[in-house]
Amino acid sequence: MSLADVRADIVSACKTAGRKEDSVMLVAVSKFQPADRVETLLKAGQRVFGENRVQEAEEKYPALREKYPDLQLHFIGHLQTNKARAAVALFDVIETVDRAELAQALRKEMDKQGRDLPCFIQVNTGEEPQKGGVAPHDLPALYQTCKDLKLKIAGLMCIPPAEDIPDLHFALLAKLAAELGLKQLSMGMSADFQTAIKYGATHVRVGTALFGTRQEAA
Repeated sequence: MSLADVRADIVSACKTAGRKEDSVMLVAVSKFQPADRVETLLKAGQRVFGENRVQEAEEKYPALREKYPDLQLHFIGHLQTNKARAAVALFDVIETVDRAELAQALRKEMDKQGRDLPCFIQVNTGEEPQKGGVAPHDLPALYQTCKDLKLKIAGLMCIPPAEDIPDLHFALLAKLAAELGLKQLSMGMSADFQTAIKYGATHVRVGTALFGTRQEAA
């Protein structure tokens, strides 16, 4: 699919859900994509990108930012606390806060660097042991910790189990966000972003539909 096709599908899903056409932000997931392919989307007008790895983003995005200063970069992978300094320096939004130790590390680095980045709390809606994210029943405590640290929590994020129908996970995330009074939901990827929009997604993370199948780095 092209960028225009994905955007058209987002608009169509918004209309079907009775939502405003501009109520969903497209986050183009550029993991393992070379800078020239990212720049193709930049030239076409896309400005928001998501990366899973700090080191890869450090290698790819500084030069692109020089050419496209309005580029916005979201961190969407598992973040180790020892990468907090680099993540705060490079990214504009952190979507994967999932434990108190990480929240504390981010607050420390934001204070040091004079940055106050919006964050999302990642919720492990399927409670999968191999996946990042706070368990739903532990979410209120982590949210309170983030509030105490004065982290700017914009919303919640999830990645449903690959084998599950995503509807229940999207509905759960929307319910959890409503209970906390949070307005933003980062959910939905290439295969299910239209469904996510139906359940209130404000950010959809789309990679394969824009770039094709990724070639994993060796």
